[in-house]
Amino acid sequence: MRRAQLLGVGHYVPTKIVTNDDLAKLMPTTDEWIFQRSGIKERRFIEHSGIAPSDLAVPACQQALERAGRSIEDVDAIIFATLSPDADFPGSGCFLQRKLGRPGIPALDVRNQCSGFLYGLSIANAWVQTGAYDNILVVGAEVHSTGVEFTERGRAVSVLFGDGAGAALVGVSEDPNKGILSVKLHADGRGAEDLWIPAPMSGHTPRITHEMLDEGLHYPQMNGKQVFRWAVEKMPEVAREVLADTGLAIEDIDLFVPHQANKRINQFVAGALGIPDEKVVHNIERFGNTTAATIPIGLSESWAEGRLKDATVLSAAFGSGYTWAGALIRF
Repeated sequence: MRRAQLLGVGHYVPTKIVTNDDLAKLMPTTDEWIFQRSGIKERRFIEHSGIAPSDLAVPACQQALERAGRSIEDVDAIIFATLSPDADFPGSGCFLQRKLGRPGIPALDVRNQCSGFLYGLSIANAWVQTGAYDNILVVGAEVHSTGVEFTERGRAVSVLFGDGAGAALVGVSEDPNKGILSVKLHADGRGAEDLWIPAPMSGHTPRITHEMLDEGLHYPQMNGKQVFRWAVEKMPEVAREVLADTGLAIEDIDLFVPHQANKRINQFVAGALGIPDEKVVHNIERFGNTTAATIPIGLSESWAEGRLKDATVLSAAFGSGYTWAGALIRF
């Protein structure tokens, strides 16, 4: 069976930098309050109305292809992970396919939020292994800035998120000892309402009302303590699972690229696993939580820094759903 590999990774973030002090002008908060709770100092927002996740994904995909030494004509499938799609339908993968100029190839959207990139990576891994496709763009892209509430009511959520995109070209590994060694996926719907957007909902008639808007139910709602508790339990658990699946030990890991939801969570998870901080990728201070894009952005920055060369990389994510996932990749 063929082994899949991340042949190239890329990312793109908007040029507009929004600091904690900038947010403090919009609602009652402070730089200290945000940084102590999340590790975030700034994030990127789209520069103007009309920029969608698929727009951010285009340069990320182009960079991934360039680093892989491939062209868009080599791509035979797209997997697009996002919780902030361009539109309710069709999927953002179709918009991205059109913008990349690659008609006819399949475009699949994945709705697993913070775990979306690793869920997409699992699908791409299976497609390559079975010979279904040879070069698959796996994308995570989000525009959060247009969908959060910049008020005192919404500040616990709105200070956390930023806009951005990351992409990986997944193809056939030329070295059978390198590539995607293991990916494990999990979910537990009992925590679905701990991090979600209650409205609009297709099961309601009408799907949205003035009362729902007045209550802010079209903005993200989060039970932060519950999410934190589950994240620090499930991320180390799934990391150990992929290690056990491959027979590798923590000492074999050169780099840990976790989902960037909260720096305190990542420090806790790394500590629980016994991974020293110098092996952990942290970029939440500069980008905030870009949900499905955080892991590919972390991989892309690590690629640019030369940290992925001959490296064994562990990744883990936890988020809404609940969903969580882990991956082990040897570059």
